[in-house]
Amino acid sequence: MADDELDAWLWLVHRTGFGRSAMRRLLTSFGSPQAITVASTDALAEVIGPARAESLAQAPDRHVERLAATRAWLAEAPGRRGVMTLADADYPPQLLQSADPPLLLYLDGRRELLGAASVAIVGSRKPTPQGLENARRLARELGERGWVVVSGLAAGIDGAAHTGALLAEAGTVAVVGTGLDQVYPASHRALAGRIAERGLLCSEFPVGTPPLREHFPQRNRIIAGLARGTLVVEAALKSGSLITARLAAEAGREVFAVPGSIQSPQARGCHALLRDGAKLVETVDDVLDEFGPGASPTTRAAAAGPDADADCVEALEDPVLRALGHEPTTLDALIARCGWPSPELGARLLELELDGRVARLPGGLFQRCGKV
Repeated sequence: MADDELDAWLWLVHRTGFGRSAMRRLLTSFGSPQAITVASTDALAEVIGPARAESLAQAPDRHVERLAATRAWLAEAPGRRGVMTLADADYPPQLLQSADPPLLLYLDGRRELLGAASVAIVGSRKPTPQGLENARRLARELGERGWVVVSGLAAGIDGAAHTGALLAEAGTVAVVGTGLDQVYPASHRALAGRIAERGLLCSEFPVGTPPLREHFPQRNRIIAGLARGTLVVEAALKSGSLITARLAAEAGREVFAVPGSIQSPQARGCHALLRDGAKLVETVDDVLDEFGPGASPTTRAAAAGPDADADCVEALEDPVLRALGHEPTTLDALIARCGWPSPELGARLLELELDGRVARLPGGLFQRCGKV
């Protein structure tokens, strides 16, 4: 990214008092941060209102300092570190189709992992020894089948998931709630270093951002948005992992949970998810079966020739089929999940209905059917 482009993105994104939805409206209307910076106040007001337009004309706090810190951080590892924005062609489609995609991500590691087929593994910061072993084993086996494991670098289950995934070739993505020059918890500094070398660290928070409580729920929406499904290994009833699972369900992604002892407080969150319809997981096949025949996304891609099961491939790649999930869904819910305009979504639903891949149910509901 050129210096002037980076300058414009940081100028726009890291402002107080502006929600991401307002920023996305501006980008939709003007096309780029550079165009927004030179737009008139009247033109801006038509999109975000007079008060916000006046505020946008003012220089953001600490912009020069933030820009210098970001440039210095990027220069420390130029082949490995970078910045991804909504305007980039390789912005991951899964994340783009989530309810609140980040405008900008700071990256350290293998950028291409963001677009790979992935499963999130999350859970308690104070797990049982069996929970840690379950997370490591499931993450390793998912990696061996070609799936990237996404988690949040937190103590406990997250750390075990990243560790297990690093034993396989597919890789792991750690979405953190700090700037990428920080490591939280500090005990995961060595793990973060291994992930930067063999996987990917990413954050929407600028360099220098310390760990703040309010940032972690925001981080969770990115974990849920990147992954095709979220697996909760252990969680108490008020765990942040349940937030991640809820966000995944709202986005039409699969939700999985590992059962535990009825005597363990760390199992109660998983049991609550299971009562609400999450898929019970004992082995990695319990996860992969929900994504259709075959075990590996690599195998699926290689098989997409004349003899491939085209229905299963399309179920993985079609954003409307993914957004539908496996439960009857309203058109409004699909619009929210996909971010598509109503006419375009309606046309695609009609095509899928004519192909026998979607059924129209009473009450204005739609449901996947047949092989998908």
